[in-house]
Amino acid sequence: MNQSAPGAFAESSERVESTALRDATGEGGEVNLDMILDVPVTLAMEVGRTRISIRNLLQLNQGSVVELDRAAGEPLDVFVNGTLVAHGEVVVINEKFGIRLTDVISPAERVRKLR
Repeated sequence: MNQSAPGAFAESSERVESTALRDATGEGGEVNLDMILDVPVTLAMEVGRTRISIRNLLQLNQGSVVELDRAAGEPLDVFVNGTLVAHGEVVVINEKFGIRLTDVISPAERVRKLR
């Protein structure tokens, strides 16, 4: 069994990532995103959260009200694959609900939160 020095895996993965990024770049150092544009992601809007016991959960029925951890009028959180990417507000257009983005989290801030 070949044992690597501590950190060898991290160095190896960094080389793979930088090689993949270099291969994905076009002329002028621009990143070519064409190969991932059709990858589906999950987009979720969160109004708020709460914690309740299973006993109280089983007692919920039509007309029950569940209090959330946010006040009315506060912005919704917008998640892509579980990562917060923006805040927004609910809008109604042609009798359908939508969300207007009011604040988009910068890519640098999203990366910082992952660490």
